[in-house]
Amino acid sequence: MRKKKAETVDVGSGDVLVDLGFPDADERKLRVQLAMRLNELIAARRLTQARAAQLFGIPQPHVSELKHYKLNRFSSERLLRFVALPRPRRRDHYPAEG
Repeated sequence: MRKKKAETVDVGSGDVLVDLGFPDADERKLRVQLAMRLNELIAARRLTQARAAQLFGIPQPHVSELKHYKLNRFSSERLLRFVALPRPRRRDHYPAEG
């Protein structure tokens, strides 16, 4: 009968990107966090990808990449500019006093 090899488990650092050995782990993590925020804003405003593309000044396929966290074409600075874009105020309509 063959003996089973004992399996070892390495304890992670808590940051999967560091554990995988990415030299730019902090930058990648920041881009993911910014993309998450942008996707939340797009969903909250119920924007289509086409409308989000107009607001960001990018082609619609790039918004699709953003939505699916394919972030190679986006720097953290660019994503931060998208997050910081002014948002139109919501117009509340009140009855005229009279």
